[in-house]
Amino acid sequence: MPHHQGRLIDHVHLRVSDLEASRRFYRAVLKAVGREFTSESPTHFACDELWVDRADGPVSRVHLAFQAPDREAVHAFHAAALSHGGRDNGGPGERSYHLGYYAAFAFDPDGHNIEAVYHGPTERSAESVVVSRKA
Repeated sequence: MPHHQGRLIDHVHLRVSDLEASRRFYRAVLKAVGREFTSESPTHFACDELWVDRADGPVSRVHLAFQAPDREAVHAFHAAALSHGGRDNGGPGERSYHLGYYAAFAFDPDGHNIEAVYHGPTERSAESVVVSRKA
């Protein structure tokens, strides 16, 4: 099965307490930044490098940032997060991390700090790199 490669993170695996609450939350916030699940079953869901399933022990605690295509998507992310079980952790706005850093933050249903960030106008050499296994 082909996968994407060439970015810093290989994958992020979240272990959550309520899979269906997280499914609703992530479906909404990913849609707000122009993405959708790439894999889904009764036991998990995924979007590219993000994999989420139910914890059989403690839930994980992470900070996870999604790239947003523009400022409007950051606003849509924040609104989707708050209306789908998330809690506010910083509304849309400029941040001092670097010039043009525009972001919003929300806690997901398990308390993970989820962010959508727009870094300003950029030009990419490619949307992503697709890697397929050799036979």
